[in-house]
Amino acid sequence: MDRAHPIFDTTASWPGEGSSRVPFWAYTSEAHYKRELERFFYAKHWCYVGLDAEIPEAGDFKRTVIGERSVIMTRDHDGEIHVVENVCAHRGMRFCRENRGRAKELLCPYHQWTYSLKGDLQGVPFRRGVRKDGKINGGMPADFKPSENGLTQLKVARRGGVVFASFDHDVEPFEEFLGPTILEYFDRVFNGRTLKLLGYRKQRIPGNWKLMQENIKDPYHPGLLHTWFSTFGLWRADNDSQLKMDAHFRHAAMISTRGKGGKVAEVTAGVDSFKESMKLNDPRLIDIVHEEWWGEPTVVMTTIFPSVILQQQVNSVSTRHIQPNGHGSFDFVWTHFGFEEDDDAMTQRRLIQANLFGPAGFVSADDGEVIEWSQEGFEQKPSHRTLVEMGGTDTADADHMVTETLIRGMYAYWRKVMGE
Repeated sequence: MDRAHPIFDTTASWPGEGSSRVPFWAYTSEAHYKRELERFFYAKHWCYVGLDAEIPEAGDFKRTVIGERSVIMTRDHDGEIHVVENVCAHRGMRFCRENRGRAKELLCPYHQWTYSLKGDLQGVPFRRGVRKDGKINGGMPADFKPSENGLTQLKVARRGGVVFASFDHDVEPFEEFLGPTILEYFDRVFNGRTLKLLGYRKQRIPGNWKLMQENIKDPYHPGLLHTWFSTFGLWRADNDSQLKMDAHFRHAAMISTRGKGGKVAEVTAGVDSFKESMKLNDPRLIDIVHEEWWGEPTVVMTTIFPSVILQQQVNSVSTRHIQPNGHGSFDFVWTHFGFEEDDDAMTQRRLIQANLFGPAGFVSADDGEVIEWSQEGFEQKPSHRTLVEMGGTDTADADHMVTETLIRGMYAYWRKVMGE
């Protein structure tokens, strides 16, 4: 392949002003992808790690990632939560191989260097050498200090049972990172109630990681792409809706209230995904019970840039963790949860409605497929650009769904941070 191809071109720049025409190389350039990891995942941003409920007891740990870096979330014997990088300070081994478990300490099997659950180095075998024939052989240098050779410890923020972390200890406070508008929608779900873990789903999607952020910042597509949304009215273009962003345009909330639209025919005429004759074999999938904490909205999808989506789709609630593993691929981990106060009927309802989402979900399977197909188009023609001009070219909040303003906002922020 020609080395001047935009996939390899580190000098490629954004054409023109604004953020409504996104060059395909933003999804295909390896050089830009590496810069994204450094600027969005490893510096100046809070990234999602998990839920308190995933490590409820002292000694519990969970292995996850921030960007492409493996990290471990632990709960120590005082109940505090820590996040450390999964890289031994000795020889750099990614030592933790289990997804989750319980341990008194963290042990690297290579040379058995031992760390506390906080990440402090506690033990080095043969640190002072071995005595043989009246003399000491080997050992670490006399000036070796365990206090200077622990695991990399990340800064941690906890709010409402959710854990975020940052490699950047100078990152702004978490509440300021979200901003007052998005913090309101975060606290709407995570308002102090004890969370109850229900289960996980995981998929690998062959597309650029930003495409999932875009997908959940895009109210234009759900009533067109998803048969379930258009046919059963879970998301319609004429529902009462609001689109809100933080001051930097990086985070967003899509808010919709079911059942407040006009005539079905006006928003389904000519829409291929609408199947008037489709009937449910299991009506429990839309056995929806209004919950007091919702307020009015029946759906709020909150994107926290760069790493997580917070989903409330009727009674199904989950986090969706974006885990990049190359410019054209990412893992997508769904953590479904409920609340300790839920009765058995509500827990079952949440589990049943979770079947609408996830890798094989009646809705979300569509998203994974169109993201893959989009990436194929970008790789085929990286010198071209997308057209993100539905609803105009501005980056303002909106009170309707027929707009791509949230995507334009994200790329306005992307350009600023990336220097494009």
